[in-house]
Amino acid sequence: MSKLNPTDIQGFVLRGYNLPVARYLFLHFASAPQARLLLHHLLPKITTGQTWDSGKPPSTCNIAFTFAGLKAFDLPLATLISFPVEFQLGMQQRAAILGDTGPNAPEHWDPCWHAAAKPIHAWLAINAISPAALESRCDEIQSLLATVGGTTLLAQQDAAAIVVNGKPTTREHFGFTDGFGNPDYLGVTRSSQPGQGKLNPDGTWSPLATGELLLGYADEAGELPVAPVPHLLAANGTFMVYRKLHQNLATFRAYLAQQAAHYGAGDRDAKEKLAAKFIGRWRDGTPLELSPDAPDFSLTQNPNRSTNFTYAADPEGTRCPLGAHIRRVHPRDAFGFHGRLVDRRRITRRGLPYGPFAAENQPASDSDDRGIVFMALNASISRQFEFVQQQWIEYGNDAHQGNDKDMLMGNHNGKGRFVIQGDSTPTNPTHICPHLPNFVELRGGDYFFLPSITALGMLSMNLVDPR
Repeated sequence: MSKLNPTDIQGFVLRGYNLPVARYLFLHFASAPQARLLLHHLLPKITTGQTWDSGKPPSTCNIAFTFAGLKAFDLPLATLISFPVEFQLGMQQRAAILGDTGPNAPEHWDPCWHAAAKPIHAWLAINAISPAALESRCDEIQSLLATVGGTTLLAQQDAAAIVVNGKPTTREHFGFTDGFGNPDYLGVTRSSQPGQGKLNPDGTWSPLATGELLLGYADEAGELPVAPVPHLLAANGTFMVYRKLHQNLATFRAYLAQQAAHYGAGDRDAKEKLAAKFIGRWRDGTPLELSPDAPDFSLTQNPNRSTNFTYAADPEGTRCPLGAHIRRVHPRDAFGFHGRLVDRRRITRRGLPYGPFAAENQPASDSDDRGIVFMALNASISRQFEFVQQQWIEYGNDAHQGNDKDMLMGNHNGKGRFVIQGDSTPTNPTHICPHLPNFVELRGGDYFFLPSITALGMLSMNLVDPR
């Protein structure tokens, strides 16, 4: 493949910024000329994938558009209808396919997501190295919006890394260390680790095809993912799934304590082991598959080991349960064929927690506004994110779990169950967790197109021509 041009790709796509604070602004454009004018002024401020030779900047800025937002630019009909159908429909109209029903249904989302008169057109993301840097950059953007006019700020979402003992961490509100599993892609420069790409027959790992992330490049099937015309509009862009996931922390803690009382009789660490069985990793990130009996700090600190594992040697799930969260969303080689059935379902995750942190010894209520802003980048929303959400999170057949949903993310509504296979020894018993509540609930989201820098320029100058 030809070498990627990082200056033409938005930095949010190519790298996890690892900046501790963020604010996501949701915009509505009054008219196409004003949308183009705003983008013209924003374009020099957009952070690209270019290497930071002098360390991290104080803040970054990136932008993406819903299908309604692209229509607001008055793009030619031939271009609009060339976008993938799922993107045109948007997340709300895909709710039944995604299992976003009951408490997760759109009528329960934050108001900004179903304001028919003023739909969300754009996502403008500011990531920053400190709260002061965040406010400074957001003040600059707000001033620009006021000067240009014609754009309404519908809502904003703050997010931030959880701070423990004065330091930002990669933990989420349930207490687990996150951020281990993003894939490697051909041509994308990053600090890669064994286990993050695709599994080779000889047990080594290699990067996934570029077309699993970026439009305009071949994917794992040697094909070009469905993309809009003209080619320049699509090339070096990608699609983003944005989902605000509320975490019912009080429910999670109460259910874990209740089940731990019946699990591993006599084991004083039953609660922590049970929590690890839920996820597939101990709370510090140690994979159960590599250390089933206790967390291992040396594993989590070693990039050559922390993601370098497979499931083929654990077909019964006695080390890591078949339905554990990380085994379901990234089955690795669990389906055989050296993981080839999984390679085309990978997604790149971005995001941060939001809401107040409550330590284990502090009270928490499900009504507290806390959770994770989950963002997934993929070249094909339907083949990657939607497949994982529908088949591996909301349905369990591929994992030999029948109708059982993903323990952590599933829309259980009090009816789910989670089976821990175990080996019937006192320290690793078989156990069934019944009547699963919803630990996570959807509070809104949509599908966005993250264009390249070239494509942003085309949009701002009204140069999109599908012919």
